Amino acid sequence: MLNSSLKIALYSHDTLGLGHIRRNLAIAQSLIDANPKAAVLMIAGAHEAGAFKMPKGVDCLTLPALAKDDNGIYEPRTLGVARSDLLALRANTIQAAIGAFAPDILIVDKVPSGVFGELLPTLEALRQRRHTRLILGLREILDEAETVHREWENGSYEAIIQRYYDAIWIYGDPRVYDPIREYRFSPQTAAKVCYTGYLGRQIPGADSTADPFDTLSLQTGARILCMVGGGQDGELVARTFLQTTLPSNATGMLITGPYMPADVHRNLQSEATDKPQFQVLTFVTEPERLLGYADRVIAMGGYNTVCELLSSGKPALVVPRVKPRREQLIRAERLAQLGALDYMHPDAVTPAAFTSWIGRAKISACRQRREIDLDGLKRLPGLLQHVMQGNRRNARSLDNLASCSGAAQLPAYR
Repeated sequence: MLNSSLKIALYSHDTLGLGHIRRNLAIAQSLIDANPKAAVLMIAGAHEAGAFKMPKGVDCLTLPALAKDDNGIYEPRTLGVARSDLLALRANTIQAAIGAFAPDILIVDKVPSGVFGELLPTLEALRQRRHTRLILGLREILDEAETVHREWENGSYEAIIQRYYDAIWIYGDPRVYDPIREYRFSPQTAAKVCYTGYLGRQIPGADSTADPFDTLSLQTGARILCMVGGGQDGELVARTFLQTTLPSNATGMLITGPYMPADVHRNLQSEATDKPQFQVLTFVTEPERLLGYADRVIAMGGYNTVCELLSSGKPALVVPRVKPRREQLIRAERLAQLGALDYMHPDAVTPAAFTSWIGRAKISACRQRREIDLDGLKRLPGLLQHVMQGNRRNARSLDNLASCSGAAQLPAYR
């Protein structure tokens, strides 16, 4: 156990979907479980973070939100100000919060400099004080290799890592995807990397007294769950699911997500009223519970969703997002090649294709999933302790599946 007075801050800019929030919550829960008296401050860029139950010892500061459109352009999500003014407000808020909280550890999600460099003043202030250890947390796939290489080069991310960061945690298994090789990390950056394993989740078992599918009053058949992440770009999958022909005694539950446009959600709700086999929900904070009851799952391919699917042992069909980034597509292709799940390109999505998959999906855990390292959350407290001790080179001894390269460096975001 670490020092009981440990203070940890987690930053994520949160511009699209709920993945950043949910990943940071899972990380916070893991660290609090190991250090019950620690204090964790989450800094999130989406007010939906407040809808999630915070573990004891964890609180959340939400920043005025940015939004990213289908072309990857960032603008204020709701506040009617210029983007430059919003970024200045966010940067000042972050610096004031971190300065007052004075964390022992700051874990930064994905973007070393923060979106549009909003973290740089805070990083420099922390460097001057020499108190806070900095960790960059990366999901295993960011985008196509050439795109990532170009962004990191243009943003001078490697230089930023070298100047400010003590370690890089990659939340994945290099046997699925190896960012050091794929993204051509420099030896200095690679030396800081530790593969934690995927952040697998504990999926609760079915409890017949609290079945969330009960409201459909169809208990005997398969339960089919469809999840589209935050929902901003989930209309294709959601609408196709409602047009799918389910087995006669099956039930279907669609989770549209809080970011789905209101008119699209209303249309889906209206369509479902004439289809008694289906139910449409907007938002659930604990999708793991629904997974525990589902027999088959159709979902988009965000990192957290895939971690839950791999952990659940349920037959899963992933329809990945393919723009503005191809991260979900690459993840789905790699895992499908390993036999861990099925995937369908959005261009191939039709009600008939969904119907066919539901009919042939086997209700059994995929044996190949056992070869994928899903123990990331279990490892994080030990890895954090090694960072605090300045002993990243020996982190490999924690587990022979935890692949750590070494020590210190990274760069910025456009």
